[in-house]
Amino acid sequence: MTTQAALTNAEYTELDKQRLAPFGLTTTKSPFIEQAVQNDEVYIHQPYALYSEENHNSWKELYARMQAPWAAHAPPQFLDGLKILQFDPHRVPRLDEVNKFLEASTRFKARAVSGYVPSFVFFDCIAKREFPTTITIRDAATLNYLPEPDIFHDVAGHVPMHTDQRFTQALVRFGACAYTAAKRVSLISDETERLRCITSIFRAMARFFWFTVEFGLMPGDKPGEYKAYGAGLLSSPGELVHSCTSSKVQRFPFQMGWVVNQYFEIDHFQPLLFVIDSLDHLYALTDELEQWMLSGKLDNVSPGEPTMNEADMQSFLDAASKLAAAAAS
Repeated sequence: MTTQAALTNAEYTELDKQRLAPFGLTTTKSPFIEQAVQNDEVYIHQPYALYSEENHNSWKELYARMQAPWAAHAPPQFLDGLKILQFDPHRVPRLDEVNKFLEASTRFKARAVSGYVPSFVFFDCIAKREFPTTITIRDAATLNYLPEPDIFHDVAGHVPMHTDQRFTQALVRFGACAYTAAKRVSLISDETERLRCITSIFRAMARFFWFTVEFGLMPGDKPGEYKAYGAGLLSSPGELVHSCTSSKVQRFPFQMGWVVNQYFEIDHFQPLLFVIDSLDHLYALTDELEQWMLSGKLDNVSPGEPTMNEADMQSFLDAASKLAAAAAS
C-alpha cells in the first residue's frame, strides 16, 4: 500500500481519500497539503472529498457573517460577481464549478496551489489570467483572523471581482509588469546592484498590490461613502466595516509615490488606506506603475516591509536570466 509519506497527486486513490478524509483540508493541519509541499508541487488539484464537515461549517459561518457587510460596503462589481458565481452558502466551493462561471465572464481561472507561490510565478499566473488559489480553510478557532490566505479569502474575497472585465484587465496589466521588472534587471551586469534593484522593485510591486487588490477602497454613490474592492477587506467582516466607516482609518487619494514607499503590517486592522477613483483609474495606475519602473523611480523605494525571501528573489532572477538568454540568441 502507498504510505502517506510517499503520497503524490498522481497516486491519490479512493483508498487515500478514505484514509486522509478525517484530517480534512484545514489550514496548517492538512497532510495532503504537507505532502504536496514536500514534493515541491506548486500546482495541485482540489481533492474535494477530503473536506470535512468542520471545513464546510467554517465556510458556512464565514459566508453568513459576510452577508450584511457585503451588502453595505462591497461595490456593485463584487455583488454582481457573487450572483454570477452562485456560491453554495453551506459548502466549500468546487473550483471547477467556479471556473465555469468565471471563464465565461472574463476568461479568468482560479488555479489550485499548495500554498506559497514565489512572487514572479504569482505575477506570471495573473498575467496569464490564472489566480493562484489556496484550497485549505481555517478552522473554527481562527474564524476571526488567519495570517495566511485560505479558500475563503481567495475565493469569496478575490474571485467575485474577477468577473468584472475592467478589474481583470487591470490585474493582467499588473501581472505583466513582472516581465518589465525582470527585463530591467536582466540588463544590470553588476550582481550586487542587480539584487538591490530587484529587491526594491519587488517591494514597490508588493505594496501596490497590497494597497489595491488586497486593501483598496473606491468611492461609493453618496458623498463621503467608501466601498472596498480589496479582498483582504472583503473577506473580513470586522475590517470591512472598520475600513469603510471608522474615523480611526486614514483614507487618502491614491498617490503612486506614497504607495510604493509605504510599508504595511498584516497582523492588525489597517490604519492607512488609499482610494482610487474607479476601476478605469486602477487600470491607468498599472500603466503608471510600469512607467515608474522603466524610468528607474522604483529602483530606490523606502526600506521596510515587505521583505523579499530567497524564493521570491530566485523567481525574478530566473526570469531575468531567461530573458537575457532570449535576447542574446
